[in-house]
Amino acid sequence: MAPPLIFVRHGETDWNVANRLQGQTDIPLNAKGRDQADAVGRDLAKAFPDLSGHAFIASPLSRAAETMRRVRAGLGLDPAAFGFDDRLREMTFGRWEGLTFDEIRAREPKAMKARDADRWGHRPPDGESYADVATRVAALLSELAGPTVLVSHGGVARVALALIGGGDREKLPRVHIQQGRAMVIENGGWRWA
Repeated sequence: MAPPLIFVRHGETDWNVANRLQGQTDIPLNAKGRDQADAVGRDLAKAFPDLSGHAFIASPLSRAAETMRRVRAGLGLDPAAFGFDDRLREMTFGRWEGLTFDEIRAREPKAMKARDADRWGHRPPDGESYADVATRVAALLSELAGPTVLVSHGGVARVALALIGGGDREKLPRVHIQQGRAMVIENGGWRWA
């Protein structure tokens, strides 16, 4: 059983607004995303008055790193006192990064049909599947020694829910992972904080 985990998806970016696949392209938070990150910190401080004993780890992509700094500031903790782990990077969409699903459907209808048929196992051209991401995230989760706060990405959140949150791999790729909210994953289940 994994230790309790608080998972925060990074705040909004301009590519989120445009429905562009970001993957591992390093897109910064926009103004709303910064406000969302600040709000998560405040909300967590109310829900969990003392998270100082938790480990704090973020994806190295700037949208996650800035979210973590803002969350920690909202908790009254040193904004810079956290670690990074490359295994928390978003899944890469390969040559699809920067495109919308509508653009991909128009350009590569067969590939999108294959994706729709197997969202967990489908690998975009030069990209990763959820199954690929699960391999690297499982390794990270197995190393956690105690309660942890992670700031990462929507794809990584879905994988964490599949690995330790009791989520159904067939349904998870369609689950909306909210920005500006934290989820608690523990005891084989999960809930919004």
